[in-house]
Amino acid sequence: MNRLSMNPSSESPFATSVRREFAFLKAATHLEGTFSRGIHLPTSGGLALPLTQANRITSADDAILANPDQATFLVVSRTLEQRGRLLLHLSPPNITVAHVEGDPTGGELAESIREITRWAEETLWPEHCTASWSMLRAVFGDAAKDLPLTRTADDAVILSRRAHWRGGEKMILTAGPSISAREASYAFDAAKYGWNDQWAKYLKAFEQSFAQYIGAKYALATSSCTGALHLALAALGIGPGDEVIVPDITWVATGNAVLYVGATPVFADVDPETWTLDPESFRSKITSRTKAVMPVHLYGHPCRMDEILKIANEHGIAVVEDAAPSIGAEVLGRRTGSFGHFAAFSFQGAKLAVTGEGGMLLTNDDELYKKVYTIWDQGRLPGTFWIAHRGWKYKLANTLAAIGLGQLERNDAMVEAKRRVFRWYEEGLAGVPHLSLNREASWARSIYWMTSILLHESSPISRDDLMKELKACKVDTRAVFPAISQYPIWPTPQTPQPNALRIGLRAINLPSGVCLSREEVDYICTQIREIITR
Repeated sequence: MNRLSMNPSSESPFATSVRREFAFLKAATHLEGTFSRGIHLPTSGGLALPLTQANRITSADDAILANPDQATFLVVSRTLEQRGRLLLHLSPPNITVAHVEGDPTGGELAESIREITRWAEETLWPEHCTASWSMLRAVFGDAAKDLPLTRTADDAVILSRRAHWRGGEKMILTAGPSISAREASYAFDAAKYGWNDQWAKYLKAFEQSFAQYIGAKYALATSSCTGALHLALAALGIGPGDEVIVPDITWVATGNAVLYVGATPVFADVDPETWTLDPESFRSKITSRTKAVMPVHLYGHPCRMDEILKIANEHGIAVVEDAAPSIGAEVLGRRTGSFGHFAAFSFQGAKLAVTGEGGMLLTNDDELYKKVYTIWDQGRLPGTFWIAHRGWKYKLANTLAAIGLGQLERNDAMVEAKRRVFRWYEEGLAGVPHLSLNREASWARSIYWMTSILLHESSPISRDDLMKELKACKVDTRAVFPAISQYPIWPTPQTPQPNALRIGLRAINLPSGVCLSREEVDYICTQIREIITR
């Protein structure tokens, strides 16, 4: 069975993720930490504060804190008067508002249900947030009808911030992160206390956790993925007169990093199905000057690294993985970033795991790590101010590393959310003529950072015109990277590769933010279907 035909919110991964987030909410041992985990109520100015070790009062509170399937929020007004409580209960694959108590007349309770539903949908990804209609009516009376809900059979109610959502009112963007209380709490701690003897607290934790997650020996946090690629090539001693093979579809940074060290990028074609580096095209571009290859795990789909490594090893070529958008992707059960001499990841704000800007450089080689560390640190000898080599400054800030650590700790759940978005598109676009989805290969596990479609030559509308019509329907899209060999910036003019040229002219990235709802994806699919078949 194709893994995408299975429910990505199945009990095991979903329940594990929710329990981890519930446990994090409860773990605060001081009020400062409790408030950093709170949910803002923008209309009333109040807060929904999690019940934690710091604000527990009774033995009943202890029972809730001890239950891994429950979390309680204390609803307080802007003057910190308690208005009531909401108890959330894990009911895989749903989250249930199992109990509400308090005075609804101030409006904070109703608002807290809306905001906690939004929080759950964007950070926990349940199939639904549910409640019982009789319970809501008993507590809220006639005000229950103003809650964001959909009545179902019997007494069941689906709570949803988009229950009354209507397409075409607000632009659906191509990307957007999920930021939870975990990232906010870590960032607050780093901003307030991450100085002097704690200046690298989150940097070191982020690096160590990232290396462990990928399955690499060393990780070095950088200010960008571009900087990480530059460092990798510099540490490998690549320079003027050398050639580095790069896929003809990628972000320009891959090729620019080659220019930074004075080498020449040579563009190989991509596989027409995966859109990633074609191993045979790579082989055909090798010359006596080829020193490295930079496979790119494009849009979250991994390259065929086993075949690429085999070719590279035959010719003594270094491998630098541009894994920028692929954290959590796998090749034959092994994670991207664990294959090459070096690998580089990105945490730019549109990626799956974000820090705003930032990157990570990985290696398993002891000597390469020592060398690249010195270059990364301005070329100085460790522990001194003596500059022994030419170096650069590509360091990541501790506060950004704090956000990155929180994102990393939630990455598996975010990958499942991305794969769920792809499944919705797969279902919504089934049977639409003149296009195909960029699906994962049988040997790969894509994170579907971007769900993408390819318009066939038979399409009655051009790629660019389709994008314009979708924009008019408040659906943002972006063109897939063009064959970058066409840019005038390269020192040696090269002919665009045929597969890369075709894909770059005909493919589109659809909205793929990790917080997208089913309603939004269904709306997008309907617009595409109507435009193409009319």
